Amino acid sequence: MPLIDPTVFSDHAISEETNAVNRAIVALMSSEPDQWSIPIAEVRAKRARGEGPFPLPPKSPRAVDEAINGPHGKINIRIICPETPSGVYLHFHGGGWVLGRADQQDGRMEQLVENCGLATVSVDYRLAPEHPYPQGPDDCEAAALWLYEIAKARFGTERLIIGGESAGAHLAVITLLRLRDKHSLTAFRGANLNCGVYDLALTPSVRRWGEDRLILNTRDLEMFVNHFVPEEFSLADTDISPIHADLSGLPPSVFTIGTKDPLLDDTLFMATRWNAAGNKTDLAVYPGGAHVFVAFSGQLAEAGARRIETFLMEC
Repeated sequence: MPLIDPTVFSDHAISEETNAVNRAIVALMSSEPDQWSIPIAEVRAKRARGEGPFPLPPKSPRAVDEAINGPHGKINIRIICPETPSGVYLHFHGGGWVLGRADQQDGRMEQLVENCGLATVSVDYRLAPEHPYPQGPDDCEAAALWLYEIAKARFGTERLIIGGESAGAHLAVITLLRLRDKHSLTAFRGANLNCGVYDLALTPSVRRWGEDRLILNTRDLEMFVNHFVPEEFSLADTDISPIHADLSGLPPSVFTIGTKDPLLDDTLFMATRWNAAGNKTDLAVYPGGAHVFVAFSGQLAEAGARRIETFLMEC
């Protein structure tokens, strides 16, 4: 993997359109109350109404909700499927292990169905703080094992891909490591790791970010981790911070990150370790991209989405 062109980190590399998108996000976030000053249930309800920072896509008319068995009870999954899938994408949503739902991802999942021919399976894993670690990762592991068992019969294909955004990317890596180490499975052909968090003790870019409310800030990430991980667990545990894990034998991955994302170092560090472990690695760094910038409008989001789709089709 070649060294990254340092010019992408310059403010001069950021387009005016991207700057405008970022200013709009900051203005929206600044007009909202501190999310930690109101009950989490209310924050979730606001997101479900489309009142949070991320645009709320319309619900897919062809999405099917089902429930599968898991170690902590039923796990809800949401499936969108073309007539003849070329593969199946197992998706974990973002939200700091605290926020988000599978049905808030329908727009992007529909794009993957239409543009890549994939069936999508999005997992409503258990959320903290009501269900702290390890319950969310346990649900994701169970969903991956379920998909591995039924993929051929249900979808007519054994081509499996895994991925997610932010905390969802973290859960995707944890799931791959659990499948390898606990079940001797390397069932997934690729991983889409978008703006992930891989060191829950916080990387330098997170610690140095400060209070700026461009989707996430330092306090947000500290609070998300505190809600997710009970005190009795070590943040250095590889099942919590996979940056410390043995990464050998993992699938090809596309890493996507913007330079205006507090989690920049998480992706730079993890992509480097992924590559050093001998795994095929595609790292894309986008000038000025905010956290999960592909969820917004503009040329930068379109470029990020197209690169991800190209990778998924190559898998």
